[in-house]
Amino acid sequence: MSEYAISIASNMGMIAFVALSAYVILVSGEISFGQQAYFGIGAYTSGVATAMWGWPFGLALVLGSCSAALAALAIGALTLRLRGLYFAIATLCFAEVIRLGLNSVHVQVEVDGEQVGPAGAEGFGDIRWIFEHDITTLEYMLVIYGLLGAVLAILLLVERSNLGAIIRMIGQDPLLASSQGIDVRSCKLLVVVFAGMIAGLGGCLYAHFATYIEPNVFNVMLGVHGLAYGLIGGLGTALGPLIGVVLDVGFLEGIRPIQGYRMIAFGGLVAVLLIIMPRGILDEVRIHRIKRWLRRR
Repeated sequence: MSEYAISIASNMGMIAFVALSAYVILVSGEISFGQQAYFGIGAYTSGVATAMWGWPFGLALVLGSCSAALAALAIGALTLRLRGLYFAIATLCFAEVIRLGLNSVHVQVEVDGEQVGPAGAEGFGDIRWIFEHDITTLEYMLVIYGLLGAVLAILLLVERSNLGAIIRMIGQDPLLASSQGIDVRSCKLLVVVFAGMIAGLGGCLYAHFATYIEPNVFNVMLGVHGLAYGLIGGLGTALGPLIGVVLDVGFLEGIRPIQGYRMIAFGGLVAVLLIIMPRGILDEVRIHRIKRWLRRR
């Protein structure tokens, strides 16, 4: 593969973590515009762990993911009293607070005669763990997709379990779920924490792939795109957001000659798909039909 193809494929894999994160919350019946915040928390935390503290990459991934999960726990505990549009606005506000807060973080240490660490709006560079350990971009891409496959497998297993059925019931009719003795708020909090952990893991991978991060990378458009991938691909299965990522990146790369109108074209595509398929390409009905067809075969 060429370096360009590896870069595109790696970016698709890392963005897929944000898409899966937003999808998990969508299935539970809420809309989040703030998953980019957990992506950023994971990126900065893991970058500090390897570049400033000299931690191994694996421990940095764990720390970044857990930091994002803890942030999601705190924010979820405060915002899950809200529902619908109010919850969506609260998540957006939280993400902007995190982004603006990162602009004010100046914590640097001297490493090999150079100042390394977050420098506010100037960003955080020299996150060079993979290059210092002679890991090629192709090998790192395989790491990205290996972890993405593991997360996807967990989500698919949960979907086939009683917990998955409960989460979908809460998303479709929380009052009915509550009347059957299900603690709706606790279940949603669990979903939010797991979604934050997924996004944080993607951020850890992104920081070490890009080697340089800055607060503006984690802006609202990253969250909107992550949300759109689930809506495009479908809410019937965790494979849906991945289809959304492939369609989006492939579509945007295909219309690169009309650079100035790419986002307009993307917005039009999303609008058309949502009109034709309100719950995406692989919605619950199509997934049921596919499973029934497979059983017959």
